[in-house]
Parts: sequence; structure tokens; C-alpha cells
Amino acid sequence: MTPNDNLKTYSLKEMKNYKIHGRTDESQYPLPLFFNGSGIEVNATGSELWIDVEVDCDTHEPWIWTALNGAFMSRQMLLPGSYSICLFRSMSPEAVKNVKFFRELQAMSEDNRCCLLIKGFRSDGSFLPVSDRRFKLEFIGDSITSGEGTYGATEDTDWLAMYMGTSRNYARMVSDALDAEYRLVSQGGWGVLCAWDNDPRHNIPSRYEKICGLAEGEMNERLGAGKPYDFQSWKPDAIIVNLGTNDASSFNQPEWINPVTGETFKQHKEPDGSYNQDDLNRFKQAVIDFLIMIRRNNPDSHIVWAYGMLGYDLTFAITDAMNSYQKTTGDINIAFLQLPSTTTETVGSHAHPGEKSHARAAKVIIEYLQTILEA
Repeated sequence: MTPNDNLKTYSLKEMKNYKIHGRTDESQYPLPLFFNGSGIEVNATGSELWIDVEVDCDTHEPWIWTALNGAFMSRQMLLPGSYSICLFRSMSPEAVKNVKFFRELQAMSEDNRCCLLIKGFRSDGSFLPVSDRRFKLEFIGDSITSGEGTYGATEDTDWLAMYMGTSRNYARMVSDALDAEYRLVSQGGWGVLCAWDNDPRHNIPSRYEKICGLAEGEMNERLGAGKPYDFQSWKPDAIIVNLGTNDASSFNQPEWINPVTGETFKQHKEPDGSYNQDDLNRFKQAVIDFLIMIRRNNPDSHIVWAYGMLGYDLTFAITDAMNSYQKTTGDINIAFLQLPSTTTETVGSHAHPGEKSHARAAKVIIEYLQTILEA
């Protein structure tokens, strides 16, 4: 299937009426979509609409999802190349259609060639302004926030791009319920202090202040991923942090050894199974330091630390750190929120929270944020 010959091509460089979702370098053309939950939204008339994309990858193919008039319409893998994807056709030309095109796959720190670029659209209609939503929400997390496990059968245990999905994760559910735009910063396996395998290089705070510090390599640098993020350009009403799950796992894993320098790193447990106090304090300090960083860049946002979808191991450590931060800084615009743990009935693929688990977590966050944002 190819676009009709009577469609006009619209480059993003010449278009005015569209909305960009997610952190990106808006000066770039084509426009890079770095993060899961990043995308583009248009209001379009006409009978047919296509989007022109440029795609590349090495081992992890980007996945996308589309919505039409607020309803989920499609989800698919994108292979390398430059081509057009049909968003709708044979529709009543006069009606205005709201169309969303979103990246499903997280920023891939393990594939420096993975990229999804938007060049423009092809249409026989026109484009109208896209209105702002009521609130802005930022979600910071790991594989849970990347939606890993929201697609696939419970017996599927492969670590694959197709099992990750923003279209079914709690961040989108919360945002839709509250009429909010959302931005995500997430990476599977990463933590506040270190990754699940004790790798101290893989912590979200070290990448948070760049547009997309998770995307590395020459190509991503050229696309602007390594530029400082302009926090003034998009001010979230609330920031939801869902980190700590991988930090808890690190206490049960072997020490990490840097393959180049031989440096080692390990979070330890005592012989009785309790956490080594020095290592636990090191984690707590990482939580405090990240809260300081978030607040410095987002002075007016309400900060919520939400935790528990894959266990409550570090609940007390997180709340202790938050209390210490609050006592030291006097910042009362923060809160801790315990989320329902995933059960055998709500688990998804790769032993991660499934769609039902995300829905349970979203309900808790929605009810809480309603009391804060709508007060």
C-alpha cells in the first residue's frame, strides 16, 4: 500500500500545527524521538494521512503505536529505512481527526544505532492547531516505566523490544485520566545508585540533566541527545519517580567488575540476610542527591516517589532518605506513594508487571494526584 498521488507532502520544517511529545532537540530535522512515550500529535482533515519516517537500528527495532480520536489503533515494529506509514485513509474528508504517533521502545542504551526520526506527513487535507492538555507530568523510572512486560504471554521470558509498551503502562493511564501531557525518562535495569547487576555507571540521575543521556554514540550525539535539557521549556506539575527496584536487586548479585579498569562495585548483605548498613546508607544518599537534583531543575513541581510494583525491599530506606531530605531542605512539596505489588494474576511477560498491574498502580497514582493537582 502506497500513498495516493494526490497527497501533498508536508515537511515538519514548513508545518506549524503539530505538537511534539517527549524530550527531544526540536531544532533537529528530521525530528528524533528518543524516549518511550515520545511522539507527535496532529489534528488533520482529509481522507488520508501518512507519516514519513526514517529508522535505523542494530539489534533492537523501534516499536510504535498510533491512536485515532483518542482510541488505540495500531502497534508495529519498524525496520530500518526511509518510508511512509499510513495513519488513516478513506475517511470523511471534512471531519477533523486527532492523530497520535508514539514511540513504544525505551531509549536504547544498548543499541547506539537505534533511532526513529520524523520527517513530515502526506495528506489531502489540512492541519489545525493542537490544544494543550490540562497538566504536565514527568515519569522517571526503570523497566516498569518502560512498560516491559505489558505485552507478551506470562511464559515469555526473552528480553525483547516487542514486550515493552508505553501504550499499556501506568504513565499513559495516569496521564489520560488526568488530561495530562507526559514525558518519560526510563531505562530497564537501571537504578538510583546502580543497576541490577551492581554496575554504578547505570544510574538514572547521571543522565537526567541531558536531553537523552541514555542514548549514546556518534549518531545520537549528532541528533542532540547529549545536549543539556532545557527544564524551562516544559515545566511538569508533578514528577513521579519509580526507582529502587533494581537497586534492591543489586544486593543479591555478584560484584560488578569494570572490564577496562578492573574497578569493582557491590552492594552487600550481611550473613543474616540484612542489608549492610554502609551500603544501605550509600543508597539513601543517592536518593537524597537525586531529590536535590530534581528540585534544583524543577522548583515548583510536586515530587512523588512511587514504589512497590515488584516488591517493597527498600521502602524504609527510601522513606528514610526522603525524611532526611525534607528535614534538611524544608521541602514539603514531596510525597511517598506505595504501589500495589504485582501478583500471579497481574504479572506480564519476563516476570514484569502486566497491563493489569499497571492499571492497579495507575489507580493509586490517579487518586493521589487528583488531591494535589485539583485542589
